[in-house]
Amino acid sequence: MERYRVKTDAFTSGLLMWIERLGLILVTIAAFVSLSHEIMRIWATGTVSLGDLLQLFLYLEVFSMINSYFGSGKIPMRYPIYIAMVALARYLLLDLKELTDEHMLSIAFSILVLAFSVLVMRFGHTKFPYDDVPDDNKHI
Repeated sequence: MERYRVKTDAFTSGLLMWIERLGLILVTIAAFVSLSHEIMRIWATGTVSLGDLLQLFLYLEVFSMINSYFGSGKIPMRYPIYIAMVALARYLLLDLKELTDEHMLSIAFSILVLAFSVLVMRFGHTKFPYDDVPDDNKHI
């Protein structure tokens, strides 16, 4: 019975790994298509705004996160937080005229909380390093 469980676990793990990789490839393609459209729009208008630059930076962060995963098999939690911070900054800059004071403060406070969380994570990793999690599937 144990032999069947090991085979089933190996098959399931492999299948989920391929589904995950397929999803990342689809995200990469979608980000590349969106980046291409953004660059074509910038080229057509002949102007680059701060919002455009932040949007391009968001795409680069997504590519960096995907590259990090393919390189190490892990996604550092900092990357999605950086993406969220830039997205909030872009939202704040683009919709500045329509936002109320309370809304602007809440967005700025959200960015501050995200920045603080990155500092806490960085501090935690340097002060309390942990060994890599052992791979239980090495026997498969």
